[in-house]
Amino acid sequence: MSAAGTKTFAAVDLGASSGRVMTGRVGPDTLHLTEAHRFPNRPVHLPEGLRWDILGLYGGVLDGLRAAGPVDSLGIDSWAVDYGLLAADGSLLGNPVHYRDRRTEGVAEQVWATVPPDDLYRATGIQYAPFNTLYQLVAAQETPQLTAARSLLLIPDLIAYWLTGEQGTELTNASTTQLIDARTGDWNRALADRLGIDLALFAPLRRPGDPAGTLLPAVQERTGLPGPVPVTAVGSHDTASAVAAVPAGRRERFAYLCTGTWSLAGLELDAPVTTGASRAANFTNELGIDGTVRFLRNIMGLWLLQECMRTWELTDVTPLLADAARMPALRYVVDAAAPGFLAPGDMPGRIAAACRATGGPAPRSPGEITRCVLDSLALAHRRAIREAQRLADREVDVVHLVGGGARNTLLCQLTADACGVPVVAGPAEAAALGNVLVQARAHGLPGDLAATRELIARTQPLTRYEPSGDPTVWEAAARRTEDARRLPA
Repeated sequence: MSAAGTKTFAAVDLGASSGRVMTGRVGPDTLHLTEAHRFPNRPVHLPEGLRWDILGLYGGVLDGLRAAGPVDSLGIDSWAVDYGLLAADGSLLGNPVHYRDRRTEGVAEQVWATVPPDDLYRATGIQYAPFNTLYQLVAAQETPQLTAARSLLLIPDLIAYWLTGEQGTELTNASTTQLIDARTGDWNRALADRLGIDLALFAPLRRPGDPAGTLLPAVQERTGLPGPVPVTAVGSHDTASAVAAVPAGRRERFAYLCTGTWSLAGLELDAPVTTGASRAANFTNELGIDGTVRFLRNIMGLWLLQECMRTWELTDVTPLLADAARMPALRYVVDAAAPGFLAPGDMPGRIAAACRATGGPAPRSPGEITRCVLDSLALAHRRAIREAQRLADREVDVVHLVGGGARNTLLCQLTADACGVPVVAGPAEAAALGNVLVQARAHGLPGDLAATRELIARTQPLTRYEPSGDPTVWEAAARRTEDARRLPA
C-alpha cells in the first residue's frame, strides 16, 4: 500500500458546507495529504424544517473512498451535536435535523426550569448554545421518530455504522452533547434522568484510537477497496481533530483558533474550568485527544461571509478580499457572536442593521461588508482569547490559527493586530491531518501528541504574522462591540 516505513490513511472530513475524503501518507519524517474527492453538503428546507442530506453525504463518502484507493485504515470526523435516529432493525428514521433548525427555540428556558443554568454548567462544563444535543432531544420528546427510535448515532458514528455495521459513540463528539461529565469523561446519568433523556439510546463510548469495525463486504465492493479495511475512531468532532493538528512546540504557551464556518477560540487544558465566571463568559469544556480539555468559545466565523456571498450569488472570495483590504479599518464593526446571525437568510442586511443599531454608519458595498466581517471576527478572536487566558489563569505568547481561515491572509493579519501577539497560520487542512495522525498512532507509528505536532511543524507550510499598527484603535473598537452587546435584542 505504501512505501517502506510509511502507511496510508483515509480521512473522511465532513464540514457544514462540504465534505471530502483525504488520503494521508505518514512515516517518521513524512506527512503528505492529498484530496481524493470533495463533494457539497447542501442542507434541505422541508415543510417540517431544515434537514441534512445525509444520504447524499454518504454517497459522497463512498465515492471518495473509491477515489482514495487502498488504505491501511480510515477515520471519520464531522461537525458536532447533530444525530440520526435508528429503528430496531437499524434503519434510519428520517433525515437528521440541522442544528440551525428552529425547533429548539424556547427549549432552553424549559430545561432551565428543571435544571438551573449554573447546575447544568457545573454538571457538564458545556457552554449554552440553543442547538446543543441536550436541547434537541428535549425538543424532540414525544415526537413519533424519537418514540420509535431504538438507537441514536452522532453524525460521524452514523457514517461509521453504515460502513461497518457496528455502533459506537466517540467521546470527543459525545462531549458536545451536554450530557457528558467533563471531569469523568462518562455520561452524566443523573442529569439525563432529570430531563427525561434516555441514555440507553446511545451506543457504547469509544475513544480516539479505538477500533470502530471493519468495512462491510458490500462497502468494499462499492468502493473497490481490498480488505480487510479497519475503521479507526478519531477525534470525530472536527474541532478535536483540528486541535490535535495545531503545530505547537512542546514548551509553547499557545492559544488556538480553528477557523471555518465557525471560529473556535481557546486553550488546551488538563482539566475543565466550570466556574461561574466561565459560564457567564459562555466558554465550553469539550474533551480532546489524550485526555485533554478544549476550553473554548464558539464564534460565528466565516459563516457570516459565506452567507453574504450566497445572497450576492458570488462564488469567488478573492476579489472580495482584495476590495476589503482597501477599505478603512474598523469603520464598521458588529458583535460577530450575536445570535441574530445564526440563521440562514439576508446576512448583508442583518450586518447593516446591526451597525445602524449601535448608532454607527452601515456598510453598503460587498467590499465594505466583507471588511466589516473580517474586522469583527478579529475582534471576536481577541475577546475570546483574552477571556480564556483570564478564566484559566494562563498566559499565551502565540496564537495558532488552523483550518480554512489560514488561507485568508487579511483575516490572519487582522487577528494578529487585534490580539497583540504573533499568529502562526496553518495547516489549513488541520481536521484531516489530525484525523490521519490519530489513525497513524493507533496503527503502529510511534509518537505522543507533542511528537505528532512536531511532525506537522516540520512538514506543513506555516506562515507567521507579527502584530502591527496602533493597538489603541483595537481597544476603541472592542469597546464599541461591548456596547453593542449591551443593547436589547
